[in-house]
Amino acid sequence: TKVIGKHIEYYDEVDSTNNEAKKLARNGAEDGTLVIANCQTKGKGRLGRSWLSPKDTGIWMSAILTPNIMPSQVSCMTLIAGLDMCKAIKKITGLNASIKWPNDIIIGSKKVCGILTEMSAEMQRINYIVVGIGVNVNTAGFDKSISHATSLMIEGQKKYERKMIIKEFVEKFDRSYTLYNKECSFAPFLDIYKENCMTLNKEVKIITNGDEYIAYAKDILADGSLLVETKTKEEKVIVAGEVSVRGIQGYI
Repeated sequence: TKVIGKHIEYYDEVDSTNNEAKKLARNGAEDGTLVIANCQTKGKGRLGRSWLSPKDTGIWMSAILTPNIMPSQVSCMTLIAGLDMCKAIKKITGLNASIKWPNDIIIGSKKVCGILTEMSAEMQRINYIVVGIGVNVNTAGFDKSISHATSLMIEGQKKYERKMIIKEFVEKFDRSYTLYNKECSFAPFLDIYKENCMTLNKEVKIITNGDEYIAYAKDILADGSLLVETKTKEEKVIVAGEVSVRGIQGYI
């Protein structure tokens, strides 16, 4: 690789790879540094949720990035990471993984991977981005309280080598990161993202800014945002928020 994974920090146990990556980033860690842990004691998900990260079972890692882009473009970087992990999972396991916009990876109707991106930035400049990725690889089962979760082992009925998935992802993401840094545009990734996105052409529930409503997911736009149509035929562009798909993650 040219950038991603040229330097790797490995830990048997950390509270959170994102927390560890932010410490390293503040101390000048090089672009593309990967923080990988065998276990997280306080793994973090989106919107303040926790992420169960038991020992020896999953991929718990964070990438430190310092791209030459504007803070407003960071969401596309997250979408690209999700796309590359989706492709890596499909390549290594043969399982029919897909993306729930913006970056959750779903197999069947359950979540196998989540991505949490955090950044330090000023109005016109990024100091660093940390892209945290959690993949349930060889988890044998889940508590009823997280019935929406699954693992590659559960879906594929076999164990998988975590390092092979990491290798495949790193190689793909390295090429994508280089391209995005050069083009500063989501355009080269848009069509393949749509092909892998299971949110499109489905009824969804949107929760954003305290507002909640049902809509139809029509399209992914050039900037990676989601275009939906409400029941009153009003079109809205969703840049951030919680988007649930009927039949996925408790939205029935």
